[in-house]
Amino acid sequence: MKTYSAKPSEVEKKWHVVDAEGVVLGRMAAEIAKIIRGKHKPMFTPHIDCGDHVIVINAEKVHLTGRKRENKIYYRHTGHPGGIKQTTPEEIFRGNFPERVVEKAVERMIPRGVMGRAQFKNLHVYAGGEHPHEGQKPEALDIAGRNPKNKRSA
Repeated sequence: MKTYSAKPSEVEKKWHVVDAEGVVLGRMAAEIAKIIRGKHKPMFTPHIDCGDHVIVINAEKVHLTGRKRENKIYYRHTGHPGGIKQTTPEEIFRGNFPERVVEKAVERMIPRGVMGRAQFKNLHVYAGGEHPHEGQKPEALDIAGRNPKNKRSA
């Protein structure tokens, strides 16, 4: 038996659209990261980008469990001494780019490196319900329906 290794010419990339309204952020990000990496395919090869494209709509309506919306803290550093900055998801949702919460959750679940950066470009996140990728004929991906814990009402 030999181990199968996919070649870039054999990879077929599909497009999926995910409605994030009311879906728990971490559970959704884990599924999206798996699809972007290509781990849902039997031909998965770690050194080849065999993942699919994922479009996330309604990113501003994603649900965070517990008190994470107010208490979770995102840190970043300016690069200067004493330049650490912090923000909460609530402040990001009220800002100009509420889709960054979903982007950061997925980005932190894929590997850091050249391959991870290339795969991250296959994620397209939009705050509202519209997206400009209708020409690719994306398939609807129901993450909320896979497990009752994936969608929280309160």
